[in-house]
Parts: sequence; structure tokens; C-alpha cells
Amino acid sequence: MSVISSTRRPRNVDARRATAILYGDWGTSKAYVIGLAFAAAGYSSFGLIAAMCVLTALVGINYITICRLYPDGGGVYGSVRHRSEILSIVGAFLLLADYIVTAALSALSAFEYLGVPNPHQFAGLAILVIGALNYFGPRHTGSLAFLVTIPTVAVVGLLILFAAPHFGKAVQNIRPLPDDWGVVWAGFVSIILALSGVEAIASATGVMKLNRGSTDERPLVTQTSTKAILWVMAEVCVFTALLGLAMHGLDGLTISPGGNSGGHHGSGAQVDAPGNPGVRDYMLRYMGNVYVGHVLGPTAGQVFGAVISIVLALLLLSAVNTAIGALIGLQFVLSRDGEIPRGMQKLNAFGVPVLPIVLATVVPALLVMFVSDVSGLADLYAVGVVGAIAVNLIATATDRKAQVRTWERALMFGTFAVMAAIEITLFINKPNARVFAASILAIGLILRGIAKEWEQKRRPSPTTAPEQPEQDALSASEPSEAFDGPPMLCAVRGVGRTLDFALAEMAETKRPLYLLYVREQKVLTEQDRTRTWHSDADARKIFSYAKEKAGDRPVRYCYAVSESPADTIVDIAATLGVSRVMLGSPKRGSLITMLRGNIITEVSRILPEDIHLIVHA
Repeated sequence: MSVISSTRRPRNVDARRATAILYGDWGTSKAYVIGLAFAAAGYSSFGLIAAMCVLTALVGINYITICRLYPDGGGVYGSVRHRSEILSIVGAFLLLADYIVTAALSALSAFEYLGVPNPHQFAGLAILVIGALNYFGPRHTGSLAFLVTIPTVAVVGLLILFAAPHFGKAVQNIRPLPDDWGVVWAGFVSIILALSGVEAIASATGVMKLNRGSTDERPLVTQTSTKAILWVMAEVCVFTALLGLAMHGLDGLTISPGGNSGGHHGSGAQVDAPGNPGVRDYMLRYMGNVYVGHVLGPTAGQVFGAVISIVLALLLLSAVNTAIGALIGLQFVLSRDGEIPRGMQKLNAFGVPVLPIVLATVVPALLVMFVSDVSGLADLYAVGVVGAIAVNLIATATDRKAQVRTWERALMFGTFAVMAAIEITLFINKPNARVFAASILAIGLILRGIAKEWEQKRRPSPTTAPEQPEQDALSASEPSEAFDGPPMLCAVRGVGRTLDFALAEMAETKRPLYLLYVREQKVLTEQDRTRTWHSDADARKIFSYAKEKAGDRPVRYCYAVSESPADTIVDIAATLGVSRVMLGSPKRGSLITMLRGNIITEVSRILPEDIHLIVHA
């Protein structure tokens, strides 16, 4: 019997997990953008904050459309590639630059809130630790991100309630924006942060749950993507605006020139409060101290401020993890498409690309050590994400084949014009951002050139006879015994006792056996959907062994590449209509099991009740 190749990406990201992905980026913006806005415009900054909220909403509405149009991945690289490979590469490397700074900025902001000495050193160490955890491909990051989201929303909501009685005073403190619109525009551009979450959620449409009535052949994921974007967009825009207003109710805030105060090594303007220098980078904690302390006393204010710091730090570190994961995935996809060297595709034993995870960890850690100021990292951040979003918007808006309504296309053009103006301003006014973005693009194009040159050298010459494809060595003669009844499925990782047990069960019960090998891979590309067992040495070894042991008994062989083996095992078991699923007891240590999850537990949780699970220890 020939091998059944059943590679399919499990669509297991629901609206809750998609919300966590987006909130992990958009939701963190309030932690630092409030203080940066005051540093840019003082008591006139509410107008800038309100304008930023409007832009965030515009980008969100546009990406609702993009997620509808590209249910198999709507990030800038995937959605633009069919229009222009060069444009998609530019967008991809701008996005890589953004993810690098996102990891660095989020980590630094987390430790600014915790108030530790030398926060940039703690941030660099945290990035290295999170990267090391990603080496094992942990499975629970989406759920953990959602769990962090809930207390963040609750704590921020409480802060707004305590600040509400001071809104009248805040309105009186608001000063008009300067008459010089050049100054206003420069201030607005300086606080354009935390927009890359929409790129992350657009890239994740390929693993989102399908709409009811939708199929893999004609997918649609709007019930997941639209809910997530609308929920997060509403919370971020409303809460950020209210927090910006509440900040104006604080008396005595002053702006001081940047420098090395507080251990920083940047040049952005600082914000000082009475008895609290440098509150720019922990403005929400200071607001909690003041507003809660005004009602419940100074001690309660200090406690609430500490709670805000801890919750926001956890959310920010979750954003670091999301950024590192996005960096790993994008590098792997670029390598698979031949845009960067093929060495980026090498996987470790846990299905995680080795070189991409090293770069995704080391580069942000080094960046936060060299640019150890929130304002300095914010300058670098915007140039990448704004450029990537602008590329995605203009490519979609000008695609005449895309099913886009007239008003949606017009909105995309308008939003692109604003994003393009912001990008041009950043290149003119922010020399560090210009150098950073140009360096990332230059490195990317050099790597692309190397990859293309290597690919040409690897191509066989016209006189070389092409290799014949390996024949399917697993065909079998008709069984000499009668095998009937409900079939069984055994999922194995190697030759061993579990495989021998499954073959013995088949011989004893006279039931057909499906033997499944799942190649775990944390990042999947289109090429993986058509990948076969012939190119997998481990699968060949297992299937050949089983063929020799089974003789003429009816063993059927299944092969799949999946980022979620448990989902794939259950999906194939249900599709084949098996009565039993056999798994071997894992031999990994307790720490790795905790990080990655227990596949037996996961399978038992989602396996249909009419299918029995047998664990061979």
C-alpha cells in the first residue's frame, strides 16, 4: 500500500487566541506611548494621542479587509508576493526590523516599569531566556498571552475609574497644539508605535478557525479575525485616549532634556514629576500611585502602582515572546522560498529552525544593550512597521483582481498616503532609524543575492541526466489472512516498542493498521503541504522497518508535516474512522514536558469519545 500523505495546517487559532496575539502588541502601546507623547508635546499631547488612536482604528479597519482577502496568510510578505517579489522582500525585511525592535522595546519597557537598576541589562537577559525557551517550541504561549490580557484590561480599567473624577481638571489642563503644523506633525510621527500586531494577526490567518460553512478549498476566517481586531481596536483606542486624558490631570509634570539620567543612554526628552524623576517610561505606574493614593491613601497607591507594573511587565514580556516567534517564522519562510540561504531551514529535534532562533534572540538582545532608551528604540521601531504596513496597503489597494469594495479601496489609498508620509518623515528626521532600516534592507538583499547564487550553482547542468524519483518501496502484496473490522492508528516517532506493539496488535486482532509519522515543524510553508516521506530519512527508516516486520499484513502508511502533532493525529484518526489510537509514552524530562505540553494529554482531550486511546509505556 502506498503512503498516504496528509499534510495540512491545523486551523486551531480561535478568536480568543487571535485576540491575545494582537493585544500582545497593540495592548502594550499604552505602557510607553502615553509618556512619550507628553515628552513630545507636554500638556498639548492629548491631541497627538487622539490622532494616534484614529490612525490605529484606520489601520485596523484596513486589516479586517486584508484578513478577509488572504485567509491563508495576509502578512506583507505573503499577500504582496503574487504582485511583486522585490516589493514583498522589502516589506518582509522592514517587518523583520520591526520585530527586532519590538522585542527590544517591550523587554526594556517591562523592566522600566519594574524599576530595576540598569533595566537594559535585565531586558537583554530576559530576551536571551525567552529565546532559549523557544528552542523547545513551547506550545502554551497563546493561552498564556490571553491569561495576561485579562488582568491587564482589568487593572487598566480600574486605573481609569480612579482617574475619572479628575477628568474635568484634565480637560482644563489641556493646552492647544502649537500653530506650527510642522512641529505638530513631528510630534505625531514620534508616537506612532505598536502597530505591528495587525501584521502578526494577518500572517496568522492560515491557522485560524474557518467560518461555519467554509472549507479548506474555499477558506474564510472573518469570524475569527474580525472579532479579534474589533475587540482589541476598541479597547486600545478607548483606553489609550482615556489614559492620555487622565495624564493631563496630573499636576507638576515637566519636560527635561534627555541624557544619561536614570542610567539611560539615549537622547530623548524625559518627563519628571514632583519627587519622581523620569516618569516618562512608567507613566501608568505613577498615575496609579497618585489617583489611587488620592482615594485610598499613599500606601494603597504604592501597592496599586506595583500591581500595574507587574501586570504590564508580564504583558510586555509576552510581546517579546510573540516577536521572537514571528522573527523565527519569517526567516524560515524566506529561506524556504529561496530568498535567504537554505541553512536557515535546518531544524532541531523539536521542529524549531536553529539559525533563525539564534538570530531572533541575539540581535534584539544586542540592540537593547546598545540603544538602552525607550525613546531611542521607539524611533527605530516606527520606520519598520510603518513601511511594512504601507507596502501591504498599496499592494492590496492597487490589486484589481482582489474583491475589494470601492470604499475599502479608497480607505486603503488614504491610509497608505498617511503611512507613506510618516515613513518619509521618519527617514528625514530620524537618522538612526534611517540607518537601521537601510542596514536591515541591505543585509537582506545581500543574503538574497547569496541565496540566488547558491541556487544557480546547485542546479544540474543541461547535460546531466535528472535523478529518477525514488520508487515507493512500501507497496505490498495482497494479505494472506482476512483482516477486517474497524482499523487502528499508531503514531510513532521512531523504531521501538510502541511500533512492535502496534504490529503485534494488528496480527492478534486481525484489524488493519494505519502507521502515522508526523514530522513536527513549528513553521509551515506551502512546500510542506506537498512534502512526502521520500525526503524524510526518519520516516523512511520507520516505514521500511514496519514493512519488513508486517510482511503481507495490511499496514497502511501515513505521513504528515505539522506544527501541532496532537491536532494532526486526531484529525487523521477521525478522517480514517479508526477505533483505536496507539501512542508511546514520552521519554522527555519534566521540564521539557512542561514547556511543550504532553502530547498524550492533548490527544486525549480532543479525541472523539468513540475512539479509544491506548498508551504503550
